[in-house]
Amino acid sequence: MPSTDPGQHRPVMVEEVLEHLACGPGQVVVDATVGSGGHATVILDRIRPDGWLIGIDRDPEAIERARKRLSRRGRVTLRNDDYANLEVILDESGVDAVDGVLIDCGASLEQFTTARRGFSFRLDGPLDMRMDPRQATTAAQLVNKLPERELARIFEEYGGERRARRIAKAIAATRQQQPITTTAQLAATITRAIPPRARPRRLHAATKSFMALRIAVNDELGSLRKALEAAIRRTKAGGRIVVLTYQSLEGGETKGAFRLARDRSRCPPFPSGEVPRIRILTKRVVKPSAEECGENPRARSATLRAAERL
Repeated sequence: MPSTDPGQHRPVMVEEVLEHLACGPGQVVVDATVGSGGHATVILDRIRPDGWLIGIDRDPEAIERARKRLSRRGRVTLRNDDYANLEVILDESGVDAVDGVLIDCGASLEQFTTARRGFSFRLDGPLDMRMDPRQATTAAQLVNKLPERELARIFEEYGGERRARRIAKAIAATRQQQPITTTAQLAATITRAIPPRARPRRLHAATKSFMALRIAVNDELGSLRKALEAAIRRTKAGGRIVVLTYQSLEGGETKGAFRLARDRSRCPPFPSGEVPRIRILTKRVVKPSAEECGENPRARSATLRAAERL
């Protein structure tokens, strides 16, 4: 199978992240999706000399890249784990509360540009999509085993695909003839299911369906929900929580978690005796500059939300 070398990752909205995270010397900061260490590098520069960065990533390949990049930059603890387990990780690290948490949602550029990881319809590879290769369920298993109705639900709910039922029906018919095991097979099946005139002009016909499958395989929304709840609980007073999202479902989860925990004294009625937990710092989402979007196309869909623990 053809493959490609990973593309070079560029962290998104670095200055905006630093501004809203507001970290300083001696602080303990969690980079919950450390990736290749792009954001972690600049955070470490801010928390020196006595700061501590705890980096988490589900992808063991990302952890190794981060380890090489960050090994001599200060006190760093790296954990190959799901950020849904943030509280467990802090407990095992002997940390009661942190000064800041950064959550950078979605898949990484390296995952999209490595064919054998099976994230992209543009590269032929095994239909995998697992952020953590140790987990049991792959995209191929969902595509070949799930009932047609459940596939349609995933495409519609997670991908916003208007022709979800038609695509699910085409997949069900194809897999009766032979299993769908590669990204190229799946992309071709999806494309054939959509009439040429109905195919999007600016997107590949399989874009939304592939995104939906990736979200389902990795339970991305469930993990984000747990990570946000943990971050709010385990960030100390005055600490910051910064979240980068790249599509509306991630943004909705973040917005909802912040709203539930915000200062309810500003939005009566609220339950008597309830203690305010956070202050939302971004009344409107922060978006990357036009200059950054021009230099880094991945940044175009990024939005930043931030909150301060009270």
